[in-house]
Amino acid sequence: METLQEKLLQRFEDYISFNTQSSEANTQASPSTPNQLVLAKHLYEELKTLGLTDVSLDEHGYVMATLPANNGKKGPVIGFISHMDTAPDAPGGPVKPVLVKNYDGKDIVLNKEQDIVFSTQDFPEVLRYKGQNILFTDGTTLLGADDKAGVTAIVTAMEYLLAHPDVKHGTLRVGFTPDEEVGRGTQYFDVKKFGADFAYTVDGGELGGLEYENFNAANAVVTFHGRSVHTGSAKGKMKNALSLAGEWQQLLPAGEKPEYTEGREGFFHVYGINGTVEICRMDMLIRDHDKQKFEARKALLQKMADFFNAKYGAGSVELASHDVYYNMLSVIENGHMDVVERAKKAMEKVGVTPVISPIRGGTDGAVLSYKGLPCPNLFTGGANFHGRFEYLPLQSLEKACETVIAIAEEE
Repeated sequence: METLQEKLLQRFEDYISFNTQSSEANTQASPSTPNQLVLAKHLYEELKTLGLTDVSLDEHGYVMATLPANNGKKGPVIGFISHMDTAPDAPGGPVKPVLVKNYDGKDIVLNKEQDIVFSTQDFPEVLRYKGQNILFTDGTTLLGADDKAGVTAIVTAMEYLLAHPDVKHGTLRVGFTPDEEVGRGTQYFDVKKFGADFAYTVDGGELGGLEYENFNAANAVVTFHGRSVHTGSAKGKMKNALSLAGEWQQLLPAGEKPEYTEGREGFFHVYGINGTVEICRMDMLIRDHDKQKFEARKALLQKMADFFNAKYGAGSVELASHDVYYNMLSVIENGHMDVVERAKKAMEKVGVTPVISPIRGGTDGAVLSYKGLPCPNLFTGGANFHGRFEYLPLQSLEKACETVIAIAEEE
């Protein structure tokens, strides 16, 4: 008989066979890449086949479904949400999974031909999973556990509850979204249609993670305008946009970058730069858990832009920024801590110690919380997201699935 872990592995490998990377460049389409809709259609058919009701798929790739209550009571409607897209930060496919059984704690050769080795010196956290079964890739693509592990845990939990009617539960809603990785996962999410009283995003990291505090987030585009002149006669005339961009980077507060910060420390992050002497575009992230500090960070960038325009001439720098999401803490603490407590009890029931910490990022749940759907974040078990050395301990994925089941089960 197939074990829960074997079932989870089979389903996860099915989902990662779809390359569903989202695209920051394609801002007009939703979903931003066509393969996300392919997986959405696959999930739509799978949920119907399993026996869920009210299964829907809209033109933007949002999948929703219901598992009706079997407890004969009218209680809260609980939602579980994950995203189908994977990050555009590393190659997305085709994913070639590498399953390491009974991990021995040593370095792992992921790809002998390309000499790609997973080093325990670089990633010592993996040692906590010694003796477990861990899924990696061949080192050429990301794995996609963010967030296909979440999708897998939710669908498998619904399948389990359908097969075990003795486990009593209220009405459950599931939702799968596109484009979370590019900040548009809730753009067309219909909270009213979803109809849950509260929900959980299953989109966290390692075993035990329970999060209801996240960054306030804004994205900025800084455009530097230069003046190109032949280098032989450039003195006093040329204005190099690339040099302005370099100066801008140097003026950012020392130490306030992702590689130097942790916990609740905010940062500025330059993650893209492209240009010539004439014009250069810089893409930035602005992040802080504290709302006042967050606003101060945005104000600092505006002061920098004003300084550059005074120094190099009006129009030398254009700054455009927009808020992406806010810290859900204020929403959850304002009358919804029972949602967190339910998750804590569920984890403890299945033998998992809750690890409560602020997210150094965001989830769809942050935006949904502000839309009236309180939505903390649960672990999936994966690690090293958004890169070629991503991995997923299968025992942790199993516990994520069990946690969803335990949350659903009536108290």
